[in-house]
Formats: sequence, C-alpha cells, structure tokens
Amino acid sequence: MSDRTDPRNGEGTTETRSDGGHPDAAAAVGALDGDTEVDATDAPESTATADPTEPATADGVRGALRHVFVVAVTEYRLAVRSRWALALTGLFVVFGGVILTFSGSAVGPGSAERVVASLTSLAAYLVPLAALALGYDAIVGREDEGWLAVVFSLPVRRSEVVAGTYLGRLAVLAGATVLGFGFSGALIVREYGVGELPAFLGFLGGAVGAGAAFLAVALLLSTVAREKTHALGAALLVWVWFVLVHDLLALGVVAAVELPDAALSAMVLSNPVSAFRVLVLSGLGTTAGGGFTAVLAGSGLSTVALAASLVAWAVVPVAAAGVLVRRRRL
Repeated sequence: MSDRTDPRNGEGTTETRSDGGHPDAAAAVGALDGDTEVDATDAPESTATADPTEPATADGVRGALRHVFVVAVTEYRLAVRSRWALALTGLFVVFGGVILTFSGSAVGPGSAERVVASLTSLAAYLVPLAALALGYDAIVGREDEGWLAVVFSLPVRRSEVVAGTYLGRLAVLAGATVLGFGFSGALIVREYGVGELPAFLGFLGGAVGAGAAFLAVALLLSTVAREKTHALGAALLVWVWFVLVHDLLALGVVAAVELPDAALSAMVLSNPVSAFRVLVLSGLGTTAGGGFTAVLAGSGLSTVALAASLVAWAVVPVAAAGVLVRRRRL
C-alpha cells in the first residue's frame, strides 16, 4: 500500500501531471530533461536555476539555444492547438476586409495610401489588444497548470523558459498578423497594382513590431502578477493607457504648450503605438488617422529611430521578465 504513494517508486498513482494535460508540454519536459547534462544525484532544487554569473561556453550557448527552441516550439504548438492562431488570423482578415470595403471605394491617386492609413488606425487598436490577450497568462497561467514548477525544477535557466515562451507566442502573433493582414494586402495589390506593395509591407512590418512590443509587456505583467485575473486587469489598463489615454494627453500638452522637438520625439518613442503610427504614416507621406501621431507624422524622427524604439519595447520587458522570474516562488 505504501508503494503507491512513495515518491521513489515510479509506479505511484498519486503523481501529478506536470504538463496540465497537454501532450506537447509533456514532450517538452522530456526533451528538456533529456537534453541536460547533470549528475543524476543532484537534487532538483540545485538545478532549478543556474548561476547567472556562470561563464557562457560554446556548449553552454548551444544548450541554452536548444532549451529556448524547445520551449518556443511547445508554446507554438499549444497556441495552435487551442485555436489562438486561427482566431487571431480570422480576426485580422475580417476587420481588414471591413476597412477595405469602406475606405477603398474611391479609386484614384492616393487611394491606396488612404487604405493603408486606415489599416494603420485599425491595427493601432487591434494588434496591441490581441498581443496582450495572447501573452497575459504566459507565466502565471503555466504556473496554475503546474507545468511551470516542473520545468523550473529541471537544469534549465528560468530566463531561457521566459525567452522561449515569448518567442513561441510571438511566432503565433506574427504569423496571424502576416496572414490576416496579408489578405488585405493581396486585395490592395489587385486593386491598385504592385507599385503599392512597399507601402503595405512597411505597414505590415510596423504591425508585427507593435505586436512584439505589447506581447513583451504582457509577458512582463504575467511574470509579476500572482494570479491570472491580476495579469488580465493590468493588461487591460496597459491597453487603455497606450492606445487611448496617452495620445489624448500628449495632444493636449502639444496644443497648450510649445515643446521642443526633443520632448515631442520622446512622447512618440515612449509609446509603441505612437511609434508604429508615425513610422507608417511618415512613410506614406500622409497625416491620415488623426490624433497626436498624425500631427508628428512629418517630424524629424527617422525610420531607424522609430524601428529601434519598437525593438527596445520588445527586448527590454522580456529581459526584465527574465530577471524577475528568478525571484518568483512557485
């Protein structure tokens, strides 16, 4: 009778599923466990987190990349299995089609630019919301399933799990964005010609960058929050601030006070939505879309600076999450 609950007995029936019932997660745990080179006598607690000051050898770098890849593939498969990829793609296809229907009725010079500007206004609301919804439970949700505790008990750095989780979900979001809005791009090329493709590709790249930034913020919130409801509430507040409140406040400040160019640029770069809008609108040579970013579409901000700000918004929160997750108690 005691053998059924003895933790040393592999045939015990009280074993908890570490994968939350997901076959892909079970495969990832097996792959991570089998890929590590650790003495079998080591306790799980001693290998749950690696020393952050450990020198990175060639083998260590390859092992870290393999761990990140395994976690990323697992996250991608779970998202596809849960229909997240299909839902996001369908969402972007439907809303993009609606925008084309209402803004592309007048065919003439500049019509394609107006359509892309309308898509930019739509993506500024839709892409951040989709990214936050996809990423708010990335860490705290896996903890609730019990899978995160088992993965952290393996000889794998917690920061590698965070990076893999982000990259896997980013692949889902980027794929859905490209496929969903790609349908609209195909219609634009069909209606206005191949010459309008570069403008649309600029919009598509900016949309992916904005999604990557908000997914990183959602990952950070998921690392800090102790419950999924707290992470969801924080994600909604982040969306309201960056998408709605920030532009209104900035526009009020610009209207009331004459600010130097450096301060105006800082306002744009401090908001990934503003950086995305200015990046696309300045490339189109139009101020369509309204709001604070439309006022600054012709500012001195370069494409490189705007793109670099989106990259920073994607990298810094993930790096911060990789540091903070080491202090998380499971």
